[in-house]
Amino acid sequence: MKNRYSAHYWPNIKLATPVVLAQAGQMLVNLADTVMVGQVGTLPLAAASFANSIFINVHVFGIGISYAITPLVGKAFGAKDKDTCSYWFKQGIYANIIIGIGLSLLAGLIVFIMPFMGQEDGVVEEAIPYFILLVLSIIPLQIFNSYKQFAEGLSNTKIAMLITIGGNVLNVLLNFVFIYGHFGAPALGLVGAGIGTLVSRILMAIAFVWLSYYIELFKRYRSSENSAFSRQAFARLWKLGLPIGLQFIIEVFAFSLGSIMMGWISATSLAAHQIVLSMASLTYMMSSGLASATTIKVSIFRGQKRYSSMKNSAFASIHLVLLFMTIMGILFLSMRYFLPSLFVDDTEVIALAAGLMLVAGLFQIFDGLQVVALGILRGLEDVVMPVVGAGIAYWLISLPVGYLSAFIFDIGPVGIWIGYLTGLASAGVFLLLRFRYLYMKKYKHG
Repeated sequence: MKNRYSAHYWPNIKLATPVVLAQAGQMLVNLADTVMVGQVGTLPLAAASFANSIFINVHVFGIGISYAITPLVGKAFGAKDKDTCSYWFKQGIYANIIIGIGLSLLAGLIVFIMPFMGQEDGVVEEAIPYFILLVLSIIPLQIFNSYKQFAEGLSNTKIAMLITIGGNVLNVLLNFVFIYGHFGAPALGLVGAGIGTLVSRILMAIAFVWLSYYIELFKRYRSSENSAFSRQAFARLWKLGLPIGLQFIIEVFAFSLGSIMMGWISATSLAAHQIVLSMASLTYMMSSGLASATTIKVSIFRGQKRYSSMKNSAFASIHLVLLFMTIMGILFLSMRYFLPSLFVDDTEVIALAAGLMLVAGLFQIFDGLQVVALGILRGLEDVVMPVVGAGIAYWLISLPVGYLSAFIFDIGPVGIWIGYLTGLASAGVFLLLRFRYLYMKKYKHG
């Protein structure tokens, strides 16, 4: 007999699949970067980890701002309000270009403090030019994200998937050319990986803008009387997107500080950490695809005032992510020596990575739970309390536990990942309880 969640499993999977494929494709490119740079040497791999651990904070903040578009468009789409959808389409583009410019300037200043972050001189020297190329990709990323989040608010997740996959393939090809020096190009190592990333992100943004003039999905929302930049709209997007961006930063910065602490131990520990973090990030981003689909479903059901369906769809996604992440955790535990060997042939790095994967396998379930719960709350436009919860989980629990375990109790690199585990578990439980509270208070009898 079907239960109340059965009707939502397949629609959620169907909507999430293109997002998951796009997210997984992007993470596979990151894995390819790690593998390809790892073939050059341990030092470039450590430099990539250092640069990415800083850049990711700027990157995810920009993504968080763009996420504000989806629930606003999704709610209007559910209510069949074409003009409001069109309004947020245009205002989202304006806002994200402005924010992209600001983030680029801010990130550029970070270059001057990178030499003072306690890393080995060789790591910093290789990381800086690579980091600068990543900074140059921020504005095209924000443009791409504006179009992506709008399309997802309309329940179309396929266009972004196709463009992302195309960009990922191009990125790998450019890496092959510029990292190793094929087809007459110079062998640039880590800088070559940065060039591949920048060029692919620019072309992805151009592709989305170009397609928007020919695809009916976008054309019907281009005509609007409210097409000029609006300070009020910018303020609304900022108010909704800022907490999402801050929540991302709180979580990612905690992981970034973990990477920096790994560098305090040794470059070998940092390289092993980068390998395991790349694999854990792949499963996270696939779960994040389901979370994005959940945001869409929740916002549309909310616009339609179908609150019971909203709750059932949300819990269906939780069931799906718990199943998926349990399987991933088992794979991490059972293949903890084999998977790192795909990245490097350094036996010391592989042994360290295998130890880290024991903990990474265990926190898969909590990682999936917290990211889908966040997707649910974004669909409800509840974005402030998740920031508070993230601050407690990652700054007051994860980082102190990681530091104490690694350096005071002398557990070493594994101790930092024990801190990650406790933070993710705390965040997952808190966010799930937050959704239950909001539903009981606002929607159960709606």
